[in-house]
Amino acid sequence: MPIKLPSDLPAFDVLRNEGVMVMGEREAARQDIRPLKIGLLNLMPKKIQTENQFARLIGAGPIQIDLNLIRMSEHQTRNTAAAHMEAFYRPFTDVQHEKFDGLIITGAPIEHLDFEDVSYWDELRQVMDWTQTNVHATFGVCWGGMAMINHFHGVPKHLLDAKLFGCFRHRNLDPTTPLLRGFSDDCVIPVSRWTEMRQADIDRAPGLRTLLESPEAGPALVADPDHRSTYIFNHFEYDDDTLKQEYDRDVAAGVPINVPGNYYPDDNPLLQPLNRWRSHAHLLYGNWINEIYQSVPYDPDQIGL
Repeated sequence: MPIKLPSDLPAFDVLRNEGVMVMGEREAARQDIRPLKIGLLNLMPKKIQTENQFARLIGAGPIQIDLNLIRMSEHQTRNTAAAHMEAFYRPFTDVQHEKFDGLIITGAPIEHLDFEDVSYWDELRQVMDWTQTNVHATFGVCWGGMAMINHFHGVPKHLLDAKLFGCFRHRNLDPTTPLLRGFSDDCVIPVSRWTEMRQADIDRAPGLRTLLESPEAGPALVADPDHRSTYIFNHFEYDDDTLKQEYDRDVAAGVPINVPGNYYPDDNPLLQPLNRWRSHAHLLYGNWINEIYQSVPYDPDQIGL
């Protein structure tokens, strides 16, 4: 089944041209089925690129998805047109009385800041607490996952001496978990961050279980069943050229940056990068959507009770 998007959202044509099943409001209204209501709290500066990335993954399965784009209420983005934000996004204050089957909290390029120094940290804490009463399952991605695991468990993030940048192999630590259904014994995930979460800190927090881990990049995917949440500190959602865009940007700005490892053939940035993570990205987010579908109450009013 398709993902339901506004027909004038840029992702609508992008995904349709890629072969992803998409439908507008009129077509969706004719189907006698309850779609899953998934919120995307988009904290990334390139809003449209991030919309495309997550819509592609959660819209690839057979379940109809009603994607809702959410922003922080007071924070104003400087990198996306105001008309786009006005047309497609609602502030958290407008949705806080609604129920959601799922919520994705994206990363944000603010790793160098302490959580308490982020301008919208107080509101984000409200959002994270709100997920416990109004959201059936939450997925925190990169900084979003770090923020959630810190908020609920006090797990700290640690600054790295150099940017962890490239595509790193990760071990499947729990092949029987539904989230990793169909996964290989290891997989490659893009990584781009200046901070890390450490397994020793995670182990001290009760109820957490690390599902994917890399000797080079550390813990990557953590399940938190007590909070109906999943945290991933890396970027399965990245496009083929997202790391290339980051690398080219830093090179053009004269910022010291290593060539992203295991990304370009022979680590040569003059060659076309290879996507080694696409299939596992679709598996993970498809499994997450399927788990929501299998467990969420049919009556949305029962979510969180």
